[in-house]
Amino acid sequence: MTAPATHQSVYLRDLRLATAHALVTHAGGASRLPTDSPTRYLQTLIDELCSLSLRDPLTGLANRRHFRTIAEREIDRVARSGEAALMLMLDIDHFKQINDQHGHIVGDRVLQCVAGALAGCVRPMDTLARYGGEEFAIVLPACPAAFGRSVAERIRHAVERMPIVISPALTLHVTISVGGAYALEWIRSTTTLWTERADRQLYLAKSSGRNRVHIEEQPDSTVSAEEKSLLFGPLNAPSLPDNGLNPDTATDVDPEDGFR
Repeated sequence: MTAPATHQSVYLRDLRLATAHALVTHAGGASRLPTDSPTRYLQTLIDELCSLSLRDPLTGLANRRHFRTIAEREIDRVARSGEAALMLMLDIDHFKQINDQHGHIVGDRVLQCVAGALAGCVRPMDTLARYGGEEFAIVLPACPAAFGRSVAERIRHAVERMPIVISPALTLHVTISVGGAYALEWIRSTTTLWTERADRQLYLAKSSGRNRVHIEEQPDSTVSAEEKSLLFGPLNAPSLPDNGLNPDTATDVDPEDGFR
């Protein structure tokens, strides 16, 4: 009988947890750190740190690292199921002018307000992230091509009509440009290529005058039933017997024999 494995005890006093605890506390997670058990405290602290590593500290949205992980997972799902998935890249128009004219604190407030407006437009199943700077990104699973543009336009309108109150004397209005691309159905692409395609559409939206939507036409990557069988069917499937109906291999066999 195999002897049970020994486990080395972990003593919290031997760990340098002050910085980790301070990070979680600053993010508002101190109330979730249990004090009744050292093991539960340590596990909760680890969970909170993992959550912080996937979140943008300014807006509270997913960060680029988490977004790319979700996009990779979605590519895998679309390649296996053939369901539609849309990626949107969104950029705040003339954001540099806001920073230059009003300062970075106002710029941060604009980013937070836009993030809130975008969060109000997505479903729980969607992933919204701050991709970097004034650029945001959304992955929308199960979004058919017939609805992609209307979804993007609804998001654009939500930001356009939102007043951003900075002070009693200052209210700003901003617009966004939106570019989108669909994942390739039944084809295993890459997150980089998918993002580049959506980013290309964002560039077209901005170069066309900003405050508009450009969605790439959904690529035709359909797979026939025969191709699906070859792709996903069992390996080394036995070949069907030649019953004389194949004109390339037909011999002097009575065609009626193939149905007996």
